[in-house]
Amino acid sequence: MILVRQEIGDVLRDFRLQKGRTLRQVASKASVALGYLSEVERGQKEASSEILASVADALDTPISVIMREVGDRLAVLEGINPIPDTVPEDLVVDFDAELLVR
Repeated sequence: MILVRQEIGDVLRDFRLQKGRTLRQVASKASVALGYLSEVERGQKEASSEILASVADALDTPISVIMREVGDRLAVLEGINPIPDTVPEDLVVDFDAELLVR
């Protein structure tokens, strides 16, 4: 079974580590108990939207970026190809060609 809270925790931890911040630094800046944030990162606790927003802010990362990463990871686990961030080149070429014909 796929647990969304586990993926959210993994993503939060990955972003925190990418930013070079400790759990203590993020918890302090987000005004969240260190132990609670640790449990969220380990997928043991569900985080409210308010907590997620505070942690995202503490990581200087938009919540939409965090949730997009969670969604992409869930899609992979479900065997679905994530939606690409860019339009595939072959579609751009076809689209540009159509515009030129008009």
